[in-house]
Order: sequence, then structure tokens, then C-alpha cells
Amino acid sequence: MKKIGFIPLRKGSKGISNKNKRKMVGRPLFTWVLGEAIFSNLDEIIVYTNDASIIDFISKEYHWTNKVKALMRSEASSSDTASTEMAMLEYCESIKYDFDVFCLLQATSPFTKKENINACLDKLTESFDSALTVVNTHRFLWDKNGKPLNYNPFNRPRRQDFEGLLIENGAVYAVKKGALKKHKNRIGAKTAVVQMPEDSLLEIDSESDWIAVESLLIERQKREKESKQITHFVLDVDGVFTNGTISYTKDGEHTKNFDMRDGMGLEILRQFDVEVMIMTSENSELVAKRMEKLKIEHVFLGVKDKFSLLKHIILEGNVSLSNVAYVGDDVNDLSNICSVGWSLAPNNATDIVKSHADVVLSKNSGNGAIREACQFVMNYNKRF
Repeated sequence: MKKIGFIPLRKGSKGISNKNKRKMVGRPLFTWVLGEAIFSNLDEIIVYTNDASIIDFISKEYHWTNKVKALMRSEASSSDTASTEMAMLEYCESIKYDFDVFCLLQATSPFTKKENINACLDKLTESFDSALTVVNTHRFLWDKNGKPLNYNPFNRPRRQDFEGLLIENGAVYAVKKGALKKHKNRIGAKTAVVQMPEDSLLEIDSESDWIAVESLLIERQKREKESKQITHFVLDVDGVFTNGTISYTKDGEHTKNFDMRDGMGLEILRQFDVEVMIMTSENSELVAKRMEKLKIEHVFLGVKDKFSLLKHIILEGNVSLSNVAYVGDDVNDLSNICSVGWSLAPNNATDIVKSHADVVLSKNSGNGAIREACQFVMNYNKRF
């Protein structure tokens, strides 16, 4: 059974400028649901967009998986008046409905997890031709004429005794091919519901919405941390190995300064069977040569979605995020900082990273911070 995920994206945004591409906890907003879709039971994920920069981003970023494909949608299906169904049907007709299950995913729903996607897929049995995600709200509803809609105000129930109402949160819709062809809609005639946490009902339409969702997402990531032995030590480069500055020669070549003591710390750490990995957004030959000199085998250059790649690596290694210690200094490290077992930041890291790191080191980057972090990992692992 072929199961396709579909993420429609359009350029720009009326409420928030470039909303889909703007960094939410350090990574583009749309990559939160895309990353979860990759690790779900979907066989293929289509990002359908009129933004060439997103297509270019995806072609460069997700080379480690064959599940993701970015396609250009028509101008007609990208207009302000075009419905999501129009984009869905345009794509489905272009591939002659070559799938069994179609799963619409909302790019602006960063709370969506692979478990929610899989739960919707699992609901598509003989009894249901579609499924969608909902939130159980315990709010008391009224109409504009002052009439209560879902409770008796003269017999107000306690929250724990009140069933509430199920409300669509717009995150995930799954539908069988036959139902989609018949109804031309994201849902069919027999629809199952999958509940998600109440936080996922929040919509991102304003700057205040953005702040609220980002704060909740950070806290969710932190709550999922566990105390486990550190088996993998992952580091950013600029602002961690170096002081974050670059020197240019008159010929345009640039140089970086590395602290030799950091290299020794990593060598000692590897002797305790801790895997050292490098993950940086810069694609630098200088960095590659330095890591080769340090005999670090796992070096990932030019990485923009560090969180998805890290999840891929740990799944391949059959470990969890709680087995990882991560050292980063800037906003593009923030998702990893909030999610791994132990996160560390140099003393001169950006304020937002230091405010969410588990440990703020006493040393600055390029001046012994890594050596100090290595010592922390070795001391911590002694309890195991």
C-alpha cells in the first residue's frame, strides 16, 4: 500500500512575513512537520510549492533520505484564492492517482509528530475512508445571540466531568484514494478522529502567536529529555571550535583559528568510546581538513536542518537523543540544544542558546570550551 504525504507551501504570508521559511526554534517552520513525516510510515513526502528557494533547500538538505521530493506547483494553485484541495487535486491528477492513501500535512502545525501521522494512517481500515486530527477542548461555547451551545450554564459541570468538544486542529488529514477521487476533498464519508494535545490547536497568524507556539515547542522538547549515558558527542564548528570570526587575506581566502587543547580533549573522549561528530551549516574545506587532522570520521558539512539529520543518525545507530551531548552557540543549534540529553554552550554563545542550554561553560569558544565540555561528559558518564 503506497502512502503519500503532501505538504503544500506558498510564497510569503499575509500575517507573518515568509512564515513557512522563518526559523522556529532555529529551523524553518515547515521542516518541523517535514522531519516528522520522514520518520513516519509514509512512503513518500511531496512538498508542493511555488517557492524555488524551498525546492533548492530540500534538494540539498535531505540527501540522506529518498522519501522527500519538492515540486513546483502552478501559479493558479498558488494564488490567494486557490483552495488547498485545488493544489491536492492538481498534483493527484498529474500522477494519475498513483497511490493508495493520501495524507495532507499542515506546514504551520509544528506540534505534529510522527505518531500522529501514523495514528491517522492506522485508522484507514474497512470502517473508515479518512481520518483527521482533533483537539478535545473543554471550553464553554456560545453563539452570537447569547445562547450556550455545549452546556447548561445553570448546571455548570466541573472540568473533570465535562466531555467537551472535538475541534479540528488542521494538522493531519488522511484519505483513501477512492474517497479522494469521489469527493474531491481531504476527507471522505466515514471519518475517524485522532486526538492531539490541546497546544496543537494554536494557529500561527500573528507575531504573538509565533512567540506562544515557539515557547510551547521549546518546553515540549525539554520535557522529553531523559538522563542516559552519553554515547555521542556532537559539535557545531563556528562559535564552538572557533571564536566565531573569520580572517580574510587580500586574495579572498579566509582562515580560522582552532584551540589545540580542544583537539586533545576530543581525543581523550574517544578513548572512552564516545562517538564524536561534527555538524555545521558551513560547507568549508578548511573545516574538513581540520577534522581530518583530528581523525574525526563523522563530519557533516552544509547542514541547515540539524535536528532532522541528528534524528536520522541516532535512529541509524539505534540510540536516542538522550544519549547525545551537543555543543552549539547560535540559533540554528537551538532545536538540538533543547532536545538532546545534555546541551552545552560556550560562555560567549548567543543569549538565546545560553538561556536554554543545560550547561553554560566557563570558557569561551576557541579558548578551551570544548576541552571543558569533554571533561563534563567524562565526569557525567562515570555514574553509568
